[in-house]
Amino acid sequence: MEIQLVKFGNTSVFRDRGREAFTAFEPELKNFSDSEELILDFSGILTFAPSWGDEFLSPLVSKYGDRLILKNTSNSSVKATLDILEKTRNIKFNVAS
Repeated sequence: MEIQLVKFGNTSVFRDRGREAFTAFEPELKNFSDSEELILDFSGILTFAPSWGDEFLSPLVSKYGDRLILKNTSNSSVKATLDILEKTRNIKFNVAS
């Protein structure tokens, strides 16, 4: 399953907005199989704040681990946020090269 994060807006900021986006996205995960990869595409994201990312990404990486794949993460805001989350949450994101 592949999700375009830009469908939640190209400016992903504020913890409450990240929580709202995750809540809106969560029903789509009911059709997600145990063998499938979940790919999050960051194309079109202009700003990606750690608070939004923590609310949206942390539950996903906790549940899906290496099956969560992040792609098109070259935006400096996205890179910085992923780095912050990896350090503060002691996790490692699976980023597609």
